[in-house]
Amino acid sequence: MSSTPPADFGFDAPFDRAGTGSSKWARAETPGVIPMGLADMDLPGPPAVAEALARRARHRAYGYTVCDPAGRALVARWYRARHGVEVDPDWVLLLPCGPRTALRLLLETVRGTFRPRAPVLFPTPEWGGFAQLCRAAGIPFQELPLRLTPDGYRLPGDPLPRPAAVLLSNPHNPSGTVWPTGVVRGLAGWAADSGALLVSDEVHGDLTHPGRPHPVAVTTADPEHRHHVVTLNSVGKTFNCSGLPSSFALVPDAHLRTRFTDTMAGFGLWEGGLVEQTVQQAALREGGPWLDALLAHLVAARTRLTDRLGPAVRSAPRASYLLWLDAAALGLPPATARRALLDRCGLEASDGAEFGPGGHGALRLNYALPRSVLETVLERLDRL
Repeated sequence: MSSTPPADFGFDAPFDRAGTGSSKWARAETPGVIPMGLADMDLPGPPAVAEALARRARHRAYGYTVCDPAGRALVARWYRARHGVEVDPDWVLLLPCGPRTALRLLLETVRGTFRPRAPVLFPTPEWGGFAQLCRAAGIPFQELPLRLTPDGYRLPGDPLPRPAAVLLSNPHNPSGTVWPTGVVRGLAGWAADSGALLVSDEVHGDLTHPGRPHPVAVTTADPEHRHHVVTLNSVGKTFNCSGLPSSFALVPDAHLRTRFTDTMAGFGLWEGGLVEQTVQQAALREGGPWLDALLAHLVAARTRLTDRLGPAVRSAPRASYLLWLDAAALGLPPATARRALLDRCGLEASDGAEFGPGGHGALRLNYALPRSVLETVLERLDRL
């Protein structure tokens, strides 16, 4: 961890997002409401990203931009430095779109490559985009209930239908669970044996809390299974720049990389991008100290909130800035918990039903807040 104190990056002071068109703040229905639903940090991003954008903007040519192949080696160096794993730069695809679009394109590729009539499997509760994108692609899907134990969520261990693909968010969205290495390795092997593809959405993977290693799917899988595994990632969640869409995919199988890039071209997309590369390279080259300070700030906020909310926390978060809560344990009516929290406390949350059948009766709160705002949140929770 860096010795740079979090306050040096402005994480303690209020951060005014008025006039920026923030989607998160648009969810605040009335003045004074604190929006905590959308997975978007109310914290200032890395100075290096702002400086890189300003430098590039001063050159007033914003035309078509080729893909910088050095970006692949930069991604590989980031994984070596932050996660201690070796990623072959040849696996890296630098995408001019956000992770949601990248997943949609990957689903189109899956439909023509892996068991096209078989369903896509993913857990519930789970990020609602998986179901939405499968519907948009016309691909059948099946949601598999996670088991909630005293130690948090566990993936189902029962025999599963043979799928076209298995989708997983790791760390898990909405609970902040980090799926263990053995689980990821086992899923990769099962996918390969089933003739399917394991797609690991790891956009929160750089936000694992200290002492919680993140198993990168493509390097965690046994070498003979890697051609059936893809990791999706982005600097967007890590460095609070999701409004500047970019992402990268780690695709060990050369044939699948070709199919994926062909699919992209069919939608008028190619690797690279002017703003995308500017942001991504600045974040990965210079954002490490900011990220270390951010993680210290998030862990402190997580501890205060989980201590306050106790048994209402369904699964203790080990990554990112998301808190998954049991509405009934908070004294809120499960069917209308989001509305009740808003009315009683002036806090806006995500309704657990957005995360599939396993999310009914739950709320998701985002605690990536300035310390001053977190103090207000804790005071308001006393109204429950």
